[in-house]
Amino acid sequence: MKTFKRLSVTGAAVALSAAAAAYAMGAPVTHAEEPVEAQQAVRPMEDLGRGVVAVRNGSSVLVSWRLLGLDPSGTAFNVYRSANGGAWTKLNGSALTGGTNYTDTGANLSQANAYRVAPVLNGTEQAPSTAFTLTADHADEPAVRIPLRSGGPVKFTWTGDLDGDGEFDYVVDRQTSPQSIEAYTSTGRFLWSVNLGPNSTNQDNIEPGSATIDVGHWDGVTVQDFNADGYAEVALKFADGVTFGDGQVWTHADDDRQWVGVLDGRTGALRNYAAVPQDYLADGPLAMQFGVGYLDGTRPYLVASMKNRKSNGDFNMMISAWTWSGQNLTQQWKWLRGSTDAPDGHNIRIADVDGDGTDEVAHIGFVLNGDGTLRYSLAGQGIVHGDRFHIADIDPSNPGLEGYGVQQSNGSGLREYYYDAASGQMIWQHVLSGTADVGRGMAGDVDPRYPGMEVWSFDGLYNAAQNRLTEPNTSLRPWPQLGLWWDGDLLTELLNDGKLEEWDPLNPSTTSSLPRIETVTAYGAAKAAQGGPTLVGDLLGDWREEAVYTNAAYDQLIVFTTDKPTSTRLYTLAHNPLYRNCMTTKGYMQSHHTDYFLGSGMATPPAPPITY
Repeated sequence: MKTFKRLSVTGAAVALSAAAAAYAMGAPVTHAEEPVEAQQAVRPMEDLGRGVVAVRNGSSVLVSWRLLGLDPSGTAFNVYRSANGGAWTKLNGSALTGGTNYTDTGANLSQANAYRVAPVLNGTEQAPSTAFTLTADHADEPAVRIPLRSGGPVKFTWTGDLDGDGEFDYVVDRQTSPQSIEAYTSTGRFLWSVNLGPNSTNQDNIEPGSATIDVGHWDGVTVQDFNADGYAEVALKFADGVTFGDGQVWTHADDDRQWVGVLDGRTGALRNYAAVPQDYLADGPLAMQFGVGYLDGTRPYLVASMKNRKSNGDFNMMISAWTWSGQNLTQQWKWLRGSTDAPDGHNIRIADVDGDGTDEVAHIGFVLNGDGTLRYSLAGQGIVHGDRFHIADIDPSNPGLEGYGVQQSNGSGLREYYYDAASGQMIWQHVLSGTADVGRGMAGDVDPRYPGMEVWSFDGLYNAAQNRLTEPNTSLRPWPQLGLWWDGDLLTELLNDGKLEEWDPLNPSTTSSLPRIETVTAYGAAKAAQGGPTLVGDLLGDWREEAVYTNAAYDQLIVFTTDKPTSTRLYTLAHNPLYRNCMTTKGYMQSHHTDYFLGSGMATPPAPPITY
């Protein structure tokens, strides 16, 4: 094997800008949403295909596909089936203009059936999509199975279009000693692996090794097309002893030194790298959380939130951002917390909190502007460390985004709080006597009787906009774990401990007896190290979300995808700027959100400010 010689890193990333195509949605509207400040910047995002997927549901097949972010208004679709490799037969009569899914009740399921869709513009059919084949006598299950090589447990999966075919591919970790990551195409073709070497064997969840990924709430990997060439790259923190996908080995005498690298998504080869700032090197290597955001509005930045522990038990904290030009990885800024009272948590969220088209970097108790300066801290309003927080359009009647967070060991008794995401202005707080230690908190629309989303931890269910306790019985409110759009209505379903559930506000039941839609273990899925899926995102089909698990043998990804039809028509969530950012972050697994209100009574969302 070769030893990789370190290269000099110079230059800056190329800014990208283009005009987005005009677009209007066709979903029904029941009330108008308050306008927010118009976004000025246009961000390049994946040129996705239709993501056609077909799953068996009893004797029928649900076929689902993407409406793209820039599809022209009025785009309709035809659906075709090919049985056993035969001629393509159109299944629908007139072109479909509702939800981008179709229930095929006439397929002979004892034979293979391929499906594809063709958009129809102004009465003229366009080129068809790539086909998806449901194999003969396929299992009756809401899932697509992706083969993996044999290996150890998987905690996290990341996604991006590695091979440039317009569909999402997969990068998985292997929680072995040493650790590794592996890349697969959307159909399961193995691409490459990276061995993270001896500095990944220390897998302490607070002070991990310099090359260790995915322990505790840390990650150190993400996937994004950073230079808009149509091929996603893999960002990786690494240190001495890492072997890249092309066999080259990184060596350095100091095992505590760390670098951030950009790997070729097709080969796993190291394209280039930048040194992690050494401000806190005396206290050892830094654990990292990665995410992606368009901090200048027009190009994706790699963001790393990093910490290590001092000898007195306190923590250093640094946040840095880099851009990738296709040749050079360039650090744009770094922020050192130092003596600033800026409470962090177990996740980062990267969102355009003020609606100006550029993203900010948010922790549970503070927000940084896109240039790395402190926008605000919530410390002066009583906020300390907490486990989970959400940033979304929680209240559609209030312009912009709102935040909701919970508190861990807050001596004032503050348990949960709700605030304006742009300014940090507190809207309400819930305080009880004694020290608060709230480990879970959720935001989602689960009760259509009240406008906007509900928020809840362990003290009852509140409608956020009204600060109204709508379900005071704490044993009857849903468990605050993970939300998922799945069954076709606009309310949030719940994914908890491998159970996909729906809470009924008119007939609430205890957490242990919630009506269950699916149970992933019934299909051989194994819960990941954090007790949930390895990835959640809008990966296939229409706007509903997928949840990705492995099987118990760790040689399959099981991509759970809905088998429920819907008439709701929304562009793919993966073309929504906030949602796509959410897909790049890990930490403690939390729900993703769009930058518009997605729930009961929603308004038609505006066209996303993107270009392909």
